[in-house]
Amino acid sequence: MHQFQNRNQKINLIESINMGSEAPFQLPMVDFSKLNKQNPDDLIWENAKTKALEALQEYGCFEATFDQITPELQNTFFDELGHLFDLPLETKQRNTSEREFHGYIGQIPFMPLYESMGIDTPYIQEKVESFTNIMWPQGNPKFSNSIQTYSKKLLELDRMVKKMVFEGLNLKKYLKEHLETTNYHLKVMKYRAAEPTESTMGLGSHADTSILTILQQNGVQGLDIRTKDGEWITVNVSPNSFVVMVGESFNVLSNGRLHAPFHRVVMNAKKTRLSVGLFSLPKVGTIVKPPKEMVDNEHPLLFKPFDYGEFMDYFCMAGVKEDVYGLKTYCGLSV
Repeated sequence: MHQFQNRNQKINLIESINMGSEAPFQLPMVDFSKLNKQNPDDLIWENAKTKALEALQEYGCFEATFDQITPELQNTFFDELGHLFDLPLETKQRNTSEREFHGYIGQIPFMPLYESMGIDTPYIQEKVESFTNIMWPQGNPKFSNSIQTYSKKLLELDRMVKKMVFEGLNLKKYLKEHLETTNYHLKVMKYRAAEPTESTMGLGSHADTSILTILQQNGVQGLDIRTKDGEWITVNVSPNSFVVMVGESFNVLSNGRLHAPFHRVVMNAKKTRLSVGLFSLPKVGTIVKPPKEMVDNEHPLLFKPFDYGEFMDYFCMAGVKEDVYGLKTYCGLSV
């Protein structure tokens, strides 16, 4: 893992990458494997919390190791995702949702390499079985069991990260209320390899509108992150690790203290890339705004309070634009 002593050291590394250096870029690494969320060792917890918060402020993301998702569970999960995406198109298109971007997405001319499907509250058995029975009317217990077990573990990681952030920002008293007003959505994604005549852009530059996103891929690299300096870096993620990333809604909640990074997927690989993301989202009807402790003379209010459901209606009507923060456009304040 690279530890930057100063800004120039970071810039020099980024420049060497852009000039074709073979040295892979490693995001800051935070180990959650030794943390018991009920009664963690204070010193280990504090060290991990400091690392996580600094990374989310500087990069908007970090790489996490988390042994609660074993290699066996991970392998089963991605094997089942492969079977899911191998289903006929008309079957996959049965994954529908009233919420935009939560159902099947694919066959899009300007994103020909990309497909995705989604499951709301994927740790709830009935929700997973409902999705499974749409895809496999005869049932598929192996698929539903792996999805549900995997999602429950990701939910644990999500809540540990949020506990660290709320503690680190001295907002611990708001954590319980925050978790009660949060929904979760699991998005599974497939990127096929590009043909020689095709662009390798799998998914264009964007920032997630979520609170927090936790990503894992099947060992095939492709994730690029844009730094605060505007430089694109390809991150080298270990096969059994996760990328924890700030969404725009967390940027609002922290009044700009957490950075929501633009990111994209570039398919230089010659084989299929499967990935999964657990997105935590504000519940529709909840007014999202930073706690009063996040606003002071040095940190003036950056956003008007907003309802996530109303924002998403606007976002879908306006259309997704690359390199544009949707929430900044929707409710950002000039300061």
